[in-house]
Amino acid sequence: MSIRFACSFALRVSLGVAAVSFLIPPAVSQEVLQAPPGVSPGSVLLGPAPAPGEPAPPPPAAPPPPVAPAPSAPPVIVEPAPPSVAPPPAVQPPPPANDPALGDAPAGTTTGPLQAVPLGEQDMAAPVVTPDTINAASFADDHVFVSKHRDPFIVKLQVLLDRAGISPGVIDGYWGDNVQKAVQNFQLSREEVPDGQLSATLWAEIAQNDTTPVITQYRITQEDVAGPFAPSIPSDYREKAAMERLSFTSPSEMLAERFHMDEDFLKALNPEANFSVAGTTIAVAAPGGDVKGKVVRIEADKGLAALRGYDAAGRLLVVYPATIGSSDTPSPTGTVEVEGVALDPTYTYRPDVNFQQGDNRDVLTIPPGPNGPVGSVWIDLSKPTYGIHGTPAPEAIDKTFSHGCVRLTNWDATELAHMVKPGTTVEFLD
Repeated sequence: MSIRFACSFALRVSLGVAAVSFLIPPAVSQEVLQAPPGVSPGSVLLGPAPAPGEPAPPPPAAPPPPVAPAPSAPPVIVEPAPPSVAPPPAVQPPPPANDPALGDAPAGTTTGPLQAVPLGEQDMAAPVVTPDTINAASFADDHVFVSKHRDPFIVKLQVLLDRAGISPGVIDGYWGDNVQKAVQNFQLSREEVPDGQLSATLWAEIAQNDTTPVITQYRITQEDVAGPFAPSIPSDYREKAAMERLSFTSPSEMLAERFHMDEDFLKALNPEANFSVAGTTIAVAAPGGDVKGKVVRIEADKGLAALRGYDAAGRLLVVYPATIGSSDTPSPTGTVEVEGVALDPTYTYRPDVNFQQGDNRDVLTIPPGPNGPVGSVWIDLSKPTYGIHGTPAPEAIDKTFSHGCVRLTNWDATELAHMVKPGTTVEFLD
């Protein structure tokens, strides 16, 4: 049995046997994590037709080679994956919050409250940010932050929050809205008032006597530099469609995503490094390994621009910063369900259904890759045309619009994809 749907492709998955066949050109394969409910064992539909302006769940493609998660060992050459994050205690949903401002925000600016930390004048001297100053950083009541400068303490805070299963988004060293919300969600996970106020007591809870360095060393391998890498990613969709794959553009971009880092920060931390040479040792963040567990309920909080995942016991397992719709193309309301997952998805551009990009009036199949319109993952929802997906621009999470869907960093979306299954509920909170 096969199912034909609006993305103009059909696929047939034989569950329980090795054979997987797809009725799409050209021949590709796809890792299928879950079959949507209501679909017979002989077939699975991953993703609906796109909403106006929103990428569609596309014809599947082969998953990329597995990427080793960031290390969490002391500052030595590291390869092994860090340990899993233990789930925090049960927590009640937070009170509703007002929607934050949406739209493009200049680099270094934020859309949420900054009163939680003392902010200094923008002309204050920039702190010295090195692996040593980051690893030695600790909370001080009289510390003054400058939002336009990277801060060693903020780097450490971001890494420790990531280890606790509370994603700050990209690790970049800047105090901003996503860090503020991560602190609030950490407090929620401990059943505390989510005021976001940094204090010695809260810092002790976050650090939890964790003396493992948050910046460690990594030796670039031959596989890291082998590629293939795209010379650039064009903005025009017809040019995208002509490419074989929307790959990373460089080893530094690939490594930054592997270690949950902003690429510019990775380069700033390693000013003399040649990321294209195997054997080069670089300083990298050591975030947490993927959280283990099964998410049975998701809250998409439009007010805090965050996605929260709970297990069957009501424990908060994961929190991610998210871009959730916009005023022009709002996200759904109420409760929907997960129907399936597509890893490394292609994107079918249909101007008769989607927005029109430039002068492109023809249907285009845009190849998969981390720099594709939906990034590395599509989690299909029961509300037609909506999903949870990755992004080619992790630094823009909650700083730009989405077209109604829920957008996460690629690494957060990938982690979540392995924790959900058909029937997982997704509740949109206003």
